[in-house]
Amino acid sequence: MFGLPGDPVFYGLLVLVLGFFFFCYLLLRRTLLSFREGQRER
Repeated sequence: MFGLPGDPVFYGLLVLVLGFFFFCYLLLRRTLLSFREGQRER
């Protein structure tokens, strides 16, 4: 489907996917932390 691992397009897609997952992880962690703080204040 994609080119060989030596293909720059393959690495470009890999970086995009990894960056997307990293962004989702940070967003989820920040949301969970703020949610916990909100629960403590209540």
